[in-house]
Amino acid sequence: MSVRKLQEKRGWAFNIAVPIIKPTLLATTRREWIGGENIPERGGFIIALNHISHVDPLTAAHLVYDHGYKPRYLAKSGLFDNKALGFFLRSAGQIPVRRETKDAVGAYSAAVDAVRDGQCVVIYPEATITRDPDMWPMKGKSGAARIALETGCPVIPVGQWGAHEILAPYTKRPHLVPRHKVVMRVGPPVELDDLRAKERTTAVVNEATARIMAAITHELELVRGETAPAERYDMAVRGDRFKKNKKAAS
Repeated sequence: MSVRKLQEKRGWAFNIAVPIIKPTLLATTRREWIGGENIPERGGFIIALNHISHVDPLTAAHLVYDHGYKPRYLAKSGLFDNKALGFFLRSAGQIPVRRETKDAVGAYSAAVDAVRDGQCVVIYPEATITRDPDMWPMKGKSGAARIALETGCPVIPVGQWGAHEILAPYTKRPHLVPRHKVVMRVGPPVELDDLRAKERTTAVVNEATARIMAAITHELELVRGETAPAERYDMAVRGDRFKKNKKAAS
């Protein structure tokens, strides 16, 4: 059951996807949405959350859809390389990102326009599944912070847990029985007003990014009932512990 009614027309892509994906998730997972009242009832905003499985974009979409919005993701460009899938994803409003190329600027502009148009943009600030051995959020990238500072929109942090039990990182075989519980805890908007009043320097963007990651981590700590490490995992320093698994899966 949805918490709020959808605020816009679904469109043909969502008309196809929702009747397939939502009943499948309801049949294969147990869900717990906490703090949904922190999701704005109107106006554009960013949902920023931790990334633990290739399944969690679907469970996050379930959360967003249940609260009255069609989720728009900043998604890896490789998903759009297949013509049919790419056409479907674009029709559903998803935004391809080719990182560290000129096309990344276009993705940023599309996300800014979507927020200004009153839509929900879903961003994983880590940009990939966490490599932290205990699956805590890693050091974040600046996309969500830059969009928020540009638009003035709220950034809503979400700590989520459980999707990795359905599909472990960089594996292909899902575990659907017994049904696993997926918890999404939604926090209050990240405090960024003081930073919006400042010149948008690298230091200001980094501070905004750090606050977003801290807020996500706080919500995840509450979900897990544990304390995250004081130092965040940094792939640039500690490397990619899944690299061999990724090669084996390809």
